[in-house]
Amino acid sequence: MNPLLALRQRGQSVWLDHISRRLITDGKLQRLIDEDGLAGMTSNPTIFDKAIAGGGDYDAGLQRALEADRNAGNDTLVERLVVEDIQSAAGIFRPVYRDSDGLNGFVSLEVSPGSAHDTDATIAEARHLWHIVARPNVMIKVPATREGIPAVEALTAEGININITLMFSLDHYDAVAEAYLRGLDRHPDPRQVASVASVFVSRLDTVADRLLQEIGSPEALALQGTIAIANARRIYRRFRDIFQGERFARLIQRGARVQRPLWASTGTKNPSYSDVLYLDSLIGPDTVTTVPPKTMDAFRDHGRVRVTLGAKESEAEATAILDKAAALGVDVRAITEQLQIDGIAAFASSFEQLIATVGMKRRELLAPAS
Repeated sequence: MNPLLALRQRGQSVWLDHISRRLITDGKLQRLIDEDGLAGMTSNPTIFDKAIAGGGDYDAGLQRALEADRNAGNDTLVERLVVEDIQSAAGIFRPVYRDSDGLNGFVSLEVSPGSAHDTDATIAEARHLWHIVARPNVMIKVPATREGIPAVEALTAEGININITLMFSLDHYDAVAEAYLRGLDRHPDPRQVASVASVFVSRLDTVADRLLQEIGSPEALALQGTIAIANARRIYRRFRDIFQGERFARLIQRGARVQRPLWASTGTKNPSYSDVLYLDSLIGPDTVTTVPPKTMDAFRDHGRVRVTLGAKESEAEATAILDKAAALGVDVRAITEQLQIDGIAAFASSFEQLIATVGMKRRELLAPAS
């Protein structure tokens, strides 16, 4: 069996960490749904910048936008192009959303990284995107910053589907899960709300491995490539404790859905590791894994499908790994806090580049013919 399809039998959904207009229009997205069981899609400013800069696929849409309003700002043009893609992809995923009773079929769209440290601005922009896209199977991505957490609660209480992003640590997860539960408590009909909690994986190993190499002892070197998986397994343990507990049991009676952990940043950065390391190692019920196209192709070819989350043995191993790392002086909490700061900065830079890319294409389209 296709390993991607087999994941669904283990309770894990596969979402694509990529979007482009050509993927939507040439039928490939529909084929991924039909043949691989693709169940959703995520986007971010980096993905959109690469898609728009990569050729002329967006030129016609940009030309239409300029014909409608020649004086539109570049940020307005970006929003129009992005919303068109999100709406089109959501339409293709609508049968998945319907057939899964609202469990899958979501397409995620990110608020501007510039709002990451402003609660009110995050709420306002999330509402704006939710209403302008106007599709029930869209999730608005909100970063798990200190200022983003109250926004998660408020937006959940309003019935807006939220994908909480840029989570790296157990502390981040605890704050996000609590905000989701508070939001559900405030919603009159929590059956209408869906959410995922996106935990970034491979970036943690990139930093931790460098520190372990600097330490250089056999004990340190043996931990390379293990910290991120151990961290994710610890978060999954907390997910089960929270969503199998008494508090959520009361919400289940009102129709609430669990907020599934979503494994993000699953592409392997270190070429000496398996190219499907972060998929093979994080398979379990009630989870989502987001995969870039190359990783999806690799897992389809040689992924190993077996449940690797939830067993007491794997949880004990994860605890032992993190304890050993701490004893060696690897401060996972400090690393993850810095990773979130760096992640927001990277997306902000990508968003600025996206605006610049559209500005360049605008000048090309408006330039007089020679």
